[in-house]
Amino acid sequence: MAKKGDWVQIHIEVLKPSERAANIPEDTSHVPLEMWVKGNLIDEAAEIGDIVQITTRTGRTVSGSLCAAFPCFIHSFGEYVPELHRVDDMVKAIVFGGENNA
Repeated sequence: MAKKGDWVQIHIEVLKPSERAANIPEDTSHVPLEMWVKGNLIDEAAEIGDIVQITTRTGRTVSGSLCAAFPCFIHSFGEYVPELHRVDDMVKAIVFGGENNA
């Protein structure tokens, strides 16, 4: 449960598939245009899935379906790529004048 003032994330369906532009790729035209926004909960209390209002960091008031309380970043830059390590060594050797300067 999220309480008033908590940092939350909401989900909004901006456009239904039928409302999307005709000139977008076919696979894109079959899905809705969606948006996720973070901000502070305005409502007194809410459960995941409730329609709520938030205030964003820029002061906008936005309504949507509550999808997370205290959301965190879950992205990464992927797995280690050995080839990029070798490329890094090669670039340093070229730019700085040899392996001893890498």
